[in-house]
Amino acid sequence: MTDSDATAEAVRVLVVDDQELFRRGLTMLLGVEPGIEVVGEAGDGIEGTDLAALTAPDVVLLDVRMPKRSGIEACVAIKEAVPASKIIMLTVSDEEADLYEAVKSGASGYLLKDSSIDEVAQAVRVVADGQSLISPSMAVKLIDEFKQMTKPERDQVPGLRLTERELEVLRLVARGMNNREIARELFISENTVKNHVRNILEKLQLHSRMEAVMYAVREKLLDIP
Repeated sequence: MTDSDATAEAVRVLVVDDQELFRRGLTMLLGVEPGIEVVGEAGDGIEGTDLAALTAPDVVLLDVRMPKRSGIEACVAIKEAVPASKIIMLTVSDEEADLYEAVKSGASGYLLKDSSIDEVAQAVRVVADGQSLISPSMAVKLIDEFKQMTKPERDQVPGLRLTERELEVLRLVARGMNNREIARELFISENTVKNHVRNILEKLQLHSRMEAVMYAVREKLLDIP
């Protein structure tokens, strides 16, 4: 493989964080990771949104707490400007109260700021591949918040339009399995799994696998304690 081929296949990442030392360190460390190219860095939500629109990154690492425009607001703006970009929220604690809002805004994953560079790099690759990433502790909090929400009234429950196979895939996603593991469990190809996940999101009119799972919990489509 030539250098140009490697660059073409690299995951393009934008880092947005108001803590300069953290941002610069993350940018430098990710910059030497194989298969990852840092296309820019920004110090606040507005600058990050503008830079995302300019560079169209594959993945945006986005701090939840920032001046001028919060991470949640920036997440919404970036998804509107560059729908194909995947967003990983960076948090100092898994106690963040607005994680659910970020899910609704289209975030694909969450990372604690004390994660190792290997964990960050792996998260970037996983999310770029169309999967979601969240720590078990955050997942529990998000699902609990969904359960406590009042179920909105609707004439028809979209979840009822899912096929048996789609529900089966959704249950495995809810158990934290990635596409490869689901394919192995159901004896189907990874591409077939990706197609099922895409169909699930379209039918439920949701942004991410994570949001689909929590929606299913709220609608009692899954057997999750």
